[in-house]
Amino acid sequence: QVQLVESGGGLVQAGGSLRLSCAASGSTFSIDAMGWYRQAPGKQRDLVARIDSGGRTNYADSVKGRFTISRDNAKNTVTLQMNSLKPEDTAIYYCHAVTYIYRSDYWGQGTQVTVSS
Repeated sequence: QVQLVESGGGLVQAGGSLRLSCAASGSTFSIDAMGWYRQAPGKQRDLVARIDSGGRTNYADSVKGRFTISRDNAKNTVTLQMNSLKPEDTAIYYCHAVTYIYRSDYWGQGTQVTVSS
């Protein structure tokens, strides 16, 4: 089992920055990729950014050039630096991890990000 706890988030004006962090605990040795998803009201949960155990990253087109994902394998943390935020970035952001074996999915509880115009 893997537990994920997010921190960060909050309210920011358009053009501002926020930093989200996620700490993993439990069977962290089993984690392959980690990432962030977001879900706006009435919409599906979509991938924002992902980083695998080798440090390879991929981003949603809508955040490329504005968001940066990073990972500290020694501390079992993943961070999402969000710059040049837009109102359309408003959503609940969820930390996600997937394991090597069985490809089991784990989710954090979510953290609200609100960008005002």
